[in-house]
Amino acid sequence: MSTLEHSLRRRRASAGRLARLAQPVATVLAVVLLLGVPFWLVISTAGKSQAEAFNPDLSPPAEWQLFQNFAEVFDQGRMLLGLAGSLLVMVPAVIGVLILGSAAAWILGRRSGRGLAVLYALAISGIVLPPAVVTIVLLLRQLGLAGTAVGMIGVYMGMYLSTVIFFVTGFVRTIPPELEEAARVDGAGPVKVFIRIILPLLMPVLATATILICLYIWNDVFYALFVVGGRLDTLPLNLFQVASAGLYLQNWHLIFAYIILMSLPLLLVFVFAQRKIISGITSGAVK
Repeated sequence: MSTLEHSLRRRRASAGRLARLAQPVATVLAVVLLLGVPFWLVISTAGKSQAEAFNPDLSPPAEWQLFQNFAEVFDQGRMLLGLAGSLLVMVPAVIGVLILGSAAAWILGRRSGRGLAVLYALAISGIVLPPAVVTIVLLLRQLGLAGTAVGMIGVYMGMYLSTVIFFVTGFVRTIPPELEEAARVDGAGPVKVFIRIILPLLMPVLATATILICLYIWNDVFYALFVVGGRLDTLPLNLFQVASAGLYLQNWHLIFAYIILMSLPLLLVFVFAQRKIISGITSGAVK
């Protein structure tokens, strides 16, 4: 009887080890299927000739010409203009929304009351309530900002202000108020306290917000099409326009090559800064 029990225990232990091993293996396989297959489709199609890429599939190209396609896209696809336009819109929008959002989150995180609770709910409601495109376009036309970089910057700041407030408010509540009180005793005003004390402490969560907002703005084509379409080039808007023109019509190898080049800068930033993204999210969420 003891031998049978010992055999059963060994089988259960072996089954438990197999189950613990199967779970991560299944997770890795799922990730490979969900991410690796689309990634391979993009890479393989970008490396094919026009005839091979006419019907995109997972088969590898007969002869790789990835860098030749990159050179053709960069030369004829107006990528430098698109890059300049994307940076012109993204950099001021990100800086402005970080400053305004962190200042608002500092006030909302340091004060309490029903009125401020309602104000905080309204401030973060932009995360779930999409902006009305028609209203935005009409308002920009009334202000004379339609089709301008300033108007597009204002739209992005309004869209992502809620995201910054949501991330930063939880982090502000973890900062000891004694630091601010000590600065006020030394004669520092609110602006100086915010710049010298609060803002440096917010850098981890601001790094997270910066990367996420950059991803949103860099890949946006919907709002850019309605606000500045045809009057300012951005990379995704430029891809949409040239893909509909004769140069890229049915040229899937060039379209996919453009996508790779457009995604490469922020992909590298995301790879090297993913730890900051995770630490910033968790620091503001669990403390």
